[in-house]
Amino acid sequence: MDELIDIITKDGKPTGKTALKSLIHNKGYYHNTAHVWFYTQKGQILLAQRAASKTIYPLLWDVSVAGHVDAGETIEQAAIRETQEEIGLSISKSELHKIGVFPCFQNYDNGMVDNEFHHTFLVELKVPLKKLTPQKHEVERLKLITIQEFEMFLKFTEDHQHFIPSNKTYYQIVLKHILQHL
Repeated sequence: MDELIDIITKDGKPTGKTALKSLIHNKGYYHNTAHVWFYTQKGQILLAQRAASKTIYPLLWDVSVAGHVDAGETIEQAAIRETQEEIGLSISKSELHKIGVFPCFQNYDNGMVDNEFHHTFLVELKVPLKKLTPQKHEVERLKLITIQEFEMFLKFTEDHQHFIPSNKTYYQIVLKHILQHL
């Protein structure tokens, strides 16, 4: 789906302009995304495997839920909507614990230019994995892994192509915040 997205400045300020997601990535306009990382009190992290049909990094494991912030939508509204769409889970604004905004500026061989600001939240997962429903064309599978497994996958990211290699530092920051919540 080609959503309408708000264009922001390189400093993350609103411009008052919007564009379709395809144009945003074609022209490299700066824009916001919402990332939601789910963790359990048992020290597990929910990972989503990117769908095989994804243009960028198909079948690699990544953030629990992520998506673009639609035009006129708040970051929190996007996080709640994307969680419902991608894993079939209803959450409230009060469950979102923002840990930061992380710039992610990348160019890809296919000509796509990604200039995103990842507004990143942690949410405690309080339902069993089997209660979640992955969204077709976005999420191939979901899995819970332990903190130790997460650390191991991070250590060997470049060798095993489990996580997106360019996001390694971001994943390490997220892990640090998850550990603080346990």
